[in-house]
Amino acid sequence: MIRIGQFSRFSQVSIKTLRYYDEQGLFHPAKVDEWNGYRYYTFDQLPRLYRILALKEMGFPLEQIGYLLEEELSPDQLRGMLRTRQVEIQTRLEEEKERLERVKSWLELMDKEHKMSQLEVVIKQIKPLKVAGLRGTIPAYSQQLALWGELEGFLAMHRIRPTGPCFTQFFDDEYKESDVDAEVCEPIDADPPEHQRIRVYTLPEVMVASAIHNGPYKTLNSAIQDMLRWIEMNGYHICGPEREIYLRSGRNGSQTDPKTVTEVQFPVAKN
Repeated sequence: MIRIGQFSRFSQVSIKTLRYYDEQGLFHPAKVDEWNGYRYYTFDQLPRLYRILALKEMGFPLEQIGYLLEEELSPDQLRGMLRTRQVEIQTRLEEEKERLERVKSWLELMDKEHKMSQLEVVIKQIKPLKVAGLRGTIPAYSQQLALWGELEGFLAMHRIRPTGPCFTQFFDDEYKESDVDAEVCEPIDADPPEHQRIRVYTLPEVMVASAIHNGPYKTLNSAIQDMLRWIEMNGYHICGPEREIYLRSGRNGSQTDPKTVTEVQFPVAKN
C-alpha cells in the first residue's frame, strides 16, 4: 500500500480530488489508519479511478458516475446511457456552432459598418396563440386605422377583452409602396359569434427571429432591414408573415412618438 501523496503523484489526481471522491462515495482508500487518519491506496484501485476520470471527461455528473460504477448494468444499458450522452454532446456542439456563427456575423457587420448594431436579434419559440384577425389591403404599412376600428368595434360589441398586445401580420413577400396585404390581430380567449370578415383561429407554434425597436414607427423600416440582414447572415430563412407587435403604441396613434416600442418577429427556419 502507498500513502495518498504517492498515489496522487502516480495517478496525477490531486489529493483534494481524491478526498472529495471519498466523501462522495465514489472512490474510497483501501485503508485508513485508525490512529493517525492516513489514507492508503493500492495500484489495484487504478482501473476504478481511471473509469471515474473517463466518465467525468465525457461529461457525466458524479451522481450518475456513482450509479454507473455501482449498479450491475448490462452492456445494452451502458450503451444506451452512452448514446444518450452522445446526443447531448452533439446538441451542445450544434448550439455552440450557432453561437459562433452569430459572433462571426456581428464581427462582419461591425467591420462593414464600423459600429456596433443597435438592434439585438434573438431566436425564440412562440407558443400557439388564439386570435381574432381582420385581413385586408391597406394603402401603406402605417395606415391600419380602418381595420383596427372594425376589429375593435366587433370585440367591444361582444365584450371581449384582448389577452395581450395587439399586432399586425404582413403577408407580402417584398416591400410594397402601396396595396399592402395585412391582418390586424387581437389575442383573445373567448369564442365570439361568426363574422363575415373577422376570423377567430389559432396561430401555430413557431420559431421566430425577434427584435425590439424603441422609437417612432416611421423609423421601423430601418430596423427591419437590419433584421433581414441578420437572418441571412446567421443561416436562417423566413417561412411566414412578419409580425409587428405593438408593446407601446404612439400617443394618439402618432407615427413620430419616440416612446413607441414595437417587437418585430419573423418566423424562421434553418437553411
